[in-house]
Amino acid sequence: MINRRHFLATTAGIAILATGGIALAADKGMIGISMPTKSSTRWISDGESMKKEFEGMGYAVDLQFAEDDIPNQLAQIENMVTKGAKVLIIAAIDGTTLSDILKKAHEAGVKVIAYDRLIRQSGDVDYYSTFDNFKVGVLQAESLVKGLKERFPGVKPWNVELFGGSPDDNNAFFFYDGAMSVLQPMIDAGEVKIVSGQMGMDKVGTLRWDGAVAQARMDNLLSANYTDKKVHAVLAPYDGLSRGIISSLKGVGYAPGPEMPIVSGQDAEVPSVKGMLAGEQYSTIFKDTRELAKVTAQMVDALMQGKEPTVNDTKTYDNGVKVVPSNLLVPYVVYKDDIQKLLVDSGYIKADDLK
Repeated sequence: MINRRHFLATTAGIAILATGGIALAADKGMIGISMPTKSSTRWISDGESMKKEFEGMGYAVDLQFAEDDIPNQLAQIENMVTKGAKVLIIAAIDGTTLSDILKKAHEAGVKVIAYDRLIRQSGDVDYYSTFDNFKVGVLQAESLVKGLKERFPGVKPWNVELFGGSPDDNNAFFFYDGAMSVLQPMIDAGEVKIVSGQMGMDKVGTLRWDGAVAQARMDNLLSANYTDKKVHAVLAPYDGLSRGIISSLKGVGYAPGPEMPIVSGQDAEVPSVKGMLAGEQYSTIFKDTRELAKVTAQMVDALMQGKEPTVNDTKTYDNGVKVVPSNLLVPYVVYKDDIQKLLVDSGYIKADDLK
């Protein structure tokens, strides 16, 4: 007579071999990961890094990219719930559109972690893993001021223009507010002048973080305000916007050198890091998404074991319904001289990719 326990174990082992380990992973449960788009390399990196972390822990993973299409993201998340995901990790396209599907998820016992972008207007968000986004804005503005002092030391006031991120991304407001905590006192003191007068996220926001939209707006700012004066710096909260802004600046004759405006950025994307090496972009913000993926995986693993995940902020991130317990990581500013140490030596960017 065949030993039933031995038979089941053998059958399970065959299933595992046949499916490349999925059966084993499924025993620990499935994790749904919803990323907003593949158009930004950082979201690809985030998704793949988390997938690797979870599979290394023995979980099954359903990783989806919504291509900046809100109905697509809603459908993908609903499908994850239907397939039995135990935890959802969501980097929302629009953090205000997920309330209904998250309610269904919670009713099904699914835990929800907002990833890097806070999900708003929902009481069904359990945790938030991200970087210190106010600090990101502070670092961007401080890098702008550093560049202005280096490149235009004899000029006052400095002519500056402001760009914000997507108004449907809660992070964009933290980036802007962090930057303005540095720049507003300088504006008030007459050291910095916003020549166009365009301030506030309602005027400077860039929907969907679209570089083409940023380029078109910069074209308009230059033609309307800078026919007889120079722009000294542009606050840009993301590398994709920075590249659009720089294209506009180059289009009217600015070139790398002593007259090139100081342009900030974020995410250490390869094209922008190459732009820094070429003297076009002045700085970027490095958020090590590998570390964020690791921390998020640890939070999920704790949840799956019935434990409380580690958090370090329980006051800052009010999503309009509740304050979401958060785990905040440290961002780093990167200048040209830091690229090798912070980005290449750490393995975040391959040296060959910068050639």
